[in-house]
Amino acid sequence: MADVFVSYARQDEPQAQRAADALRGAGYGVWRDDELPAHRSYAEVIEERLKGAKAVVVLWSAEAAKSQWVRAEADSARSIGTLVQASLDGTIPPMPFNQIQCADLKEWDGKASSPGWRKLLASLAELVGTPAAEEARQSARDLSICVLPFQNMSGDSEQEYFSDGISEDITTDLSKVSALEVIARNTAFTFKGASVNVRDVARQLGVSHVLEGSVRKVGDRVRITAQLIDGASGGHVWAERFDRDLTDIFAIQDEITKEIVRALRLKLLPEEKKALEKRGTQNAEAYNLYLLARQYWVTGNHGDARREERVMRICSRAVELDPQYAEAWALLAIAQSSLRYGFDRQVDDGFAAANAALSIDPNIPQARLPIIKRLVQRGKHDEAAAQMEEAIRLGSESWEVNKEAGRFYINKRDIAAATRHYEKAVELVESDFHAWAMLSTCYQAVGDKAKLRESAKRMISESQLAVQQDPSNGAALGILAGGYALLGEKEKTREWIDRALLVDPDNLNMRYNFACVLAIMGDNDASLKMLESTLSAVGEYQVRIAESDPDFDGLRDDPRFGKLIASARKRLGMAEAQAG
Repeated sequence: MADVFVSYARQDEPQAQRAADALRGAGYGVWRDDELPAHRSYAEVIEERLKGAKAVVVLWSAEAAKSQWVRAEADSARSIGTLVQASLDGTIPPMPFNQIQCADLKEWDGKASSPGWRKLLASLAELVGTPAAEEARQSARDLSICVLPFQNMSGDSEQEYFSDGISEDITTDLSKVSALEVIARNTAFTFKGASVNVRDVARQLGVSHVLEGSVRKVGDRVRITAQLIDGASGGHVWAERFDRDLTDIFAIQDEITKEIVRALRLKLLPEEKKALEKRGTQNAEAYNLYLLARQYWVTGNHGDARREERVMRICSRAVELDPQYAEAWALLAIAQSSLRYGFDRQVDDGFAAANAALSIDPNIPQARLPIIKRLVQRGKHDEAAAQMEEAIRLGSESWEVNKEAGRFYINKRDIAAATRHYEKAVELVESDFHAWAMLSTCYQAVGDKAKLRESAKRMISESQLAVQQDPSNGAALGILAGGYALLGEKEKTREWIDRALLVDPDNLNMRYNFACVLAIMGDNDASLKMLESTLSAVGEYQVRIAESDPDFDGLRDDPRFGKLIASARKRLGMAEAQAG
């Protein structure tokens, strides 16, 4: 996502373009609606870019003040604290925006020394930070590449998981070539859905080449196009189109990687050739199912057990098709573990599936996570810590590992370690509103108000996108309310709590989040009432989380909190909590 969204009236497009170009020249990533992709709806993209931006620059004019679009965009930005205002012609912003400072660009001649422009940049620096203007990232190697997310051309948004999976796998394959520096997947995916100039991408990331392409999957056929582009000239170095059966998907990926290596005149070491030939599975159907399951896992409703059940069904089928598919075994284990410990379901806790994965590939870090949960559940904390250290060593770039490490360390009240891992988790998957919420808990625990405000805004923007896609997403509704609570918007907080309880009254994860939200707001009575409805039904794992959750620090001196914990422990047959 771009850092800065520019809102303006159509009649002011020349001034808006000049402002956007000047902001890009200052080092900011900028988006305005001249970059709308042809394959997506106008309203959908506007909403996504608006809420994903760290700052929204509204360029007011007499025409903009009349525009319902500009007003709506300004109101959305105002509600989450990302609004930056400037007047192009001296027009005072309409109510209620006239209560907020506005930079004067009426006499602006495009120079950076203009007082109005300096005022606008100062506001952006506070919201976004000061970019390294004109300083491109320096590549550590002579040749470097960014694999842009391949476009899903299937005409079905439900097939997005497949095109994303292809992009990620090609990125992984190229990363095995020591002579080539490859931009991380999470950085490349910030350009997803945007109409980009490849030369601008290359300059911004400091890479010599860019790979872009598209995927069309229909039934048992797949068409993949790929173009390797010189970042300096914008010219094609290599391009190809593949029309094959889906069973040839691995051969296509291999061909793309080999053609890029050949086009860049790279020499592969023997171990690199061997690594490129290694794949988790050679079964195309199992591969397709795994990609689908992981998409459900990453984007599904965090508080709805049906996510876990769906992922378990899909992964079970994948390992039936290929019993040697370690990644599918690991994801199956994670889903089983979550259903057992997160929802107190009497199902397998993932230990067997995790060991199946490790017997195939002992270096797969995600498979250690269910084992860690079992060890913690059984009080074997030293063994759990050793397993977690090994998972982090093997999976420092794994979203699943960093997310679970954050939870592991926050339960130990090691806020510094938890913060590091949650920061990495949201870097890897920016849309993870739950990780943003946990990161907010960390920042609040250490009193970092600036970072807390930023993470609260991301809680709101990312959960709003999730609610747009699924209005019944109870976890997103709960975290949306939490973001508003952290920003001090008590009225909006209660509105969202009331709405969520109507939509999904039995979602225990959501109710737990609301107990946290109400505690943050200082409404101890309401928080304890909500917590009681949660702790009376959850399992041991969630009770232990509540015992150490920093969000409840303001409740710990209230004897009612201790009674709730003791009652839950008694119900579950847990040993008495140790004092202190």
